[in-house]
Amino acid sequence: MISALNRLVDLVEERLGEELDLGSVAKGLGTTEYHLRRMFSSLAGMPLSEYIRRRRMTVAAGEVVRGEDDLLGIAVRYGYGSTEAFGRAFRAVHGAGPGEVRRDGGPLRTQPHLRFRLTVEGSTPMDTRIADRPAFRLIGHAARVPLIHAGVNPHIQQHIASLPAAAHQRLKELGDTEPAGLLQVTDGVEPDAPEGSELTYLHGVAVTGRTPVPDDLDAIEVPAGKWAVFRAGGPFPDTLQATWAATATEWFPSNPWRLRPGPSIVTILERADDFSTATTELWLPVEPA
Repeated sequence: MISALNRLVDLVEERLGEELDLGSVAKGLGTTEYHLRRMFSSLAGMPLSEYIRRRRMTVAAGEVVRGEDDLLGIAVRYGYGSTEAFGRAFRAVHGAGPGEVRRDGGPLRTQPHLRFRLTVEGSTPMDTRIADRPAFRLIGHAARVPLIHAGVNPHIQQHIASLPAAAHQRLKELGDTEPAGLLQVTDGVEPDAPEGSELTYLHGVAVTGRTPVPDDLDAIEVPAGKWAVFRAGGPFPDTLQATWAATATEWFPSNPWRLRPGPSIVTILERADDFSTATTELWLPVEPA
């Protein structure tokens, strides 16, 4: 995976003025577009699309400052059909338009050429198992919320708090398959997973495909497949979020698996009364790499 990501950034550099056919690139690298985008955004801290935009504007800025070509020619060279579109993208990165930068020599905000490296640090081994599950359903109460990478998501908190106590007990009684217990489900996450993008959050349980879904509950159909299950315990939600990050930085680069499209599921196995600590399982849909 590390090698594939480095080849990807090299291709971005070689084709800054072109639209990458990422599906073909991923196939040539022996992976999928979905996994490539998810791993890039997890490790780089930004979506691939944002990295490409920043690199284009970094290199284009050098040409703007040199003043050898007109702005339309530079815009076209970097994939923009007009100076207006180029100017908007340029200002979004540098905080000033190309005309201002050509006149004043700045300000400029540089995006370095990324390189990915796998660092072995002797960290605590991850408690992981691979589960092969038949098709099942996730049922419960769903809401659209923005993605927040670190800390408690207040939108999810508000959604759960709005449910009466009886709703939680009812869900517990409906659950009849793994993952067991009340579940925190995220679905519909963009492959690049930028901060603030919308996703579907479902507070619910897993049921077999034969279990009828009550009319007042939302449902997500989950096809048969394999899951990587990561168990972790400690301060909540910090330990869970650290585990999630470590799947990208440590586990996937070191194991012959890749993410496949599907929901991510968290189940709480044990917790303190005030939820300050918890033992959790993170379920991620995977396929052989």
